[in-house]
Amino acid sequence: MKVSETTTNSKLDIIEKTSRSRVCGYLKAKGRTIVNGANEEVLLIGWGLGNWFLNEGYMWNSFENIRFDRPRRIERVVEELTGKVYKEHFFKEFRSNYITEAEIRDMAELGYNSVRIPIHWRLLMEEDEEIIFKETGFQMIDQCLDWCEKYSLYAFIDMHGAPGGQTGANIDDSIDDVPRLFTDEHSYKQCIELWKEIARRYKDRYIVGGYDLLNEPIRPGSAQVASYDHLLPRLIQFYEDVIHEIRKIDDKHMFSIEGHHWSTTTEIFDRVYDANMVIHFHRYGCNPDYQAYKAFVELSMKMNLPLWLGETGENILEWFSAMYPLALDLNIGLNIWPAKKMEGINSLYSIKEPAGWRKILSYLEGGMHPGYQEARAIFDELLQNIKYENCIQNKHVTDAVLRRSGARVMGIDFDEFPGRGHSYFSHLHHENEHPHRSNTGMRLIPRTRKDPAKIGFYNQWDFNALVLQRGEFACYTFTGNQSEKEWQVSIRGLEEGELIVYENDGAIQKIQFSKSSDYQVFVLPSLKQDATFLRLKIEVLSGEAAVDWVQLKDVMRKGK
Repeated sequence: MKVSETTTNSKLDIIEKTSRSRVCGYLKAKGRTIVNGANEEVLLIGWGLGNWFLNEGYMWNSFENIRFDRPRRIERVVEELTGKVYKEHFFKEFRSNYITEAEIRDMAELGYNSVRIPIHWRLLMEEDEEIIFKETGFQMIDQCLDWCEKYSLYAFIDMHGAPGGQTGANIDDSIDDVPRLFTDEHSYKQCIELWKEIARRYKDRYIVGGYDLLNEPIRPGSAQVASYDHLLPRLIQFYEDVIHEIRKIDDKHMFSIEGHHWSTTTEIFDRVYDANMVIHFHRYGCNPDYQAYKAFVELSMKMNLPLWLGETGENILEWFSAMYPLALDLNIGLNIWPAKKMEGINSLYSIKEPAGWRKILSYLEGGMHPGYQEARAIFDELLQNIKYENCIQNKHVTDAVLRRSGARVMGIDFDEFPGRGHSYFSHLHHENEHPHRSNTGMRLIPRTRKDPAKIGFYNQWDFNALVLQRGEFACYTFTGNQSEKEWQVSIRGLEEGELIVYENDGAIQKIQFSKSSDYQVFVLPSLKQDATFLRLKIEVLSGEAAVDWVQLKDVMRKGK
């Protein structure tokens, strides 16, 4: 299938479909789209509330330490450091303050229309032979749903940690990295009973966008980790069984179905599990171009079902600016992970590391115990730091997600649509050494950069620049606002020449460039101050130039 054969949204379509005014009534799959109770199309855009129900060590600045990588181990370490009584106090306060009405309100004000609530079975059920539910965990869900209803955000209930573990990794809090949900009958029964209880409680709440039945089931095997692919038939059986049981109680809510291997494969989607379902997939660390979506777009067309990029993120913001507008263009909703974490430069909310936190991390590596009193003081500070009002508000992250003023876009991440001759043009179809944007045929050359620190899925796709010769061009579309703005463009002359820059088809300025080994930043005025969308076009008139990046920025005047 060619890219040109896919169905795409206009930029105005995206504004309408992501509007919170469309958060009304139960969501439903209708062909390859999702519609609300008024039969209006909805395009999901939001964040995952990671580390709230189910803690992950890296969100506490503990990277790759197995002593502190999942809830049961984190709880054990907190008890070792502070005592059992304090541990109980700490986690009660942590869950009361990590996600509050303030975060939900802020996400709505930023322009998002949905959240994903990653639940952990141990907060909702007793670890016992009997099926006994815990009201405290359900009260957390109830309260969050009330906030979501108040501020018009759909909430997806995500089984992130299923009984026994569905993944076989830290992210499901499994006891031994075995996906025991599929091997142990009791765990299988517990999970189905839990979903039946969720359906009983929330079947009449439209604000629940859908039931995300299992997060990232059955991880891939490797030289270090056993493969459990032989359990795929059991995964398929689970989906069929749990859907059958839920539909006896709830015939309204949409199902979100994820494939195996970190929700990246299409293999299990050989059937329609339910008429009201969305195909849910994840993308991390890939090149942010059409190839990241191609297999699932083709699957969507084949199965006539909608798509949801239900988890993604953990990259530099230029990756966000390339990856997420393209998803929305393709009518793929998205949910970014996670909304909040410690020192989170690519999350909405960044928690400040407490003074003395390095003593906690040192203890994890075999260092000395800091003493109960000091450890409790450090965790007390963390309880203060996690509060919304004490977090750093990373508004620039949303600028990148929505590609609006403030975002920076790499030269190689020019518009995909409407396609060749409109969004970009090259005289020849180039076969580059790097595969990024290979479907476009545009020429890329290497561009060395420094690797960013603590970005787990950064893959150096941006170690390239776009080359344009006479008569070739590339376009970059941003969302505008009412403020005074300017363009900044980083260009290097490969051969002496001239280019012209257009904004929404109106010429802004010609730029002469000389052959150089360095990139130069040119600052250009934005002339369309009231435009909803701003489309920058760079066309080379003579010579040859490399485009490194493009940025739209608000102009800050003195005295304002």
